[in-house]
Amino acid sequence: MIKLAIIRQQYRPDGGAERFVSRALELLSQRSELDVSIVSRQWLSDASSPFHSISCNPPKRGRISKERDFNQKALQILAENNFDIVQSHERIPGCTLYRAGDGVHREWLNQRARILSPLARWWQERDPYHRYVLNTEREMFTHPELRAVICNSQMVKNDILRHFDIDPAKLHVIYNGVDTSIFNPNVTSFRVEYRQRFGIPAEAPCLLFVGSGFLRKGLMCVLRAMAESPRKDLHLIVVGRDKQQRQYQHFCEKHRFANRIHFVGVQKDVRPYYGAADVLVHPALYDPFPNVIWEALACGLPIITSSSCGGAELIEHGAPGLVIDALDHKALSLHFEPLREARERQAPNLIDHISDTSLEQCLLQLYRNIANHA
Repeated sequence: MIKLAIIRQQYRPDGGAERFVSRALELLSQRSELDVSIVSRQWLSDASSPFHSISCNPPKRGRISKERDFNQKALQILAENNFDIVQSHERIPGCTLYRAGDGVHREWLNQRARILSPLARWWQERDPYHRYVLNTEREMFTHPELRAVICNSQMVKNDILRHFDIDPAKLHVIYNGVDTSIFNPNVTSFRVEYRQRFGIPAEAPCLLFVGSGFLRKGLMCVLRAMAESPRKDLHLIVVGRDKQQRQYQHFCEKHRFANRIHFVGVQKDVRPYYGAADVLVHPALYDPFPNVIWEALACGLPIITSSSCGGAELIEHGAPGLVIDALDHKALSLHFEPLREARERQAPNLIDHISDTSLEQCLLQLYRNIANHA
């Protein structure tokens, strides 16, 4: 039996990494060859959960302390247990297996710098927190205990190779799975009800934006495109949250289309919104590969995303959609309407590569290879 420890600091109901871990645990729990433990500050589970939950919750005394102290405590827990594989979703030097779900921090800073003022860019390079993350990330990727890295897109793999001196054989592209029994074109059954709920006319074009952290996910690019669009019946549903949401609402009010923007907050079930919309928009500044891209594809939505999002790989392989620069709102505004016609055109064979079965098989094979060559 393989003793596997999975490390994830924080649980967020709308977090992509948490959903990946939850789905993987559900799939792997049926495998008798795995004994799985979750090391986390707090993981929502119950007595019937097929894995062990180990609390790792040191006091938080600032942004750097939150990361550093958790990492140190997690390493202490690992030293007290005899795990065969340590799969970390945090940047912890010394882990056996790292899932690069957050991509490469240096690349994120490079993309973020595109929208910062000169003074803000200067500070970003000197910010103690970013310097801490950059140093910790480099230590992790160059640590001798690191046996393998799970990349959730080819883009992330390329980013790692560009920024770090690491053996390419250690990098494995394993795409997130999606449960196609839940996410599929049948979500259109919600269309009438949810459009009526938000006052969206049946024939009006409707975009969907899903994700918390609006700056990183590119919401302002979408809003600027809407402000310039000649379609004055174009609606947008925003699923997610952001501390600066009021600023985005103010932009909509200033440009007089606030009545066509629907902020619905974090939603436990996103399917009705996939059903109500015509096109998913995700022009992220930097996003390794969000689950929303997989889910939208499985539901039959065409996708507009950015070249700095791993999801662009799907469109390059035939999925209906468009890849733009993350800041090119003019290109975004020109392509809303043509993509509506692709609402349920599925790219051949793509669905086979995003199934839960594929995810389970890839993970198991990787675990076995690591365990057999320990």
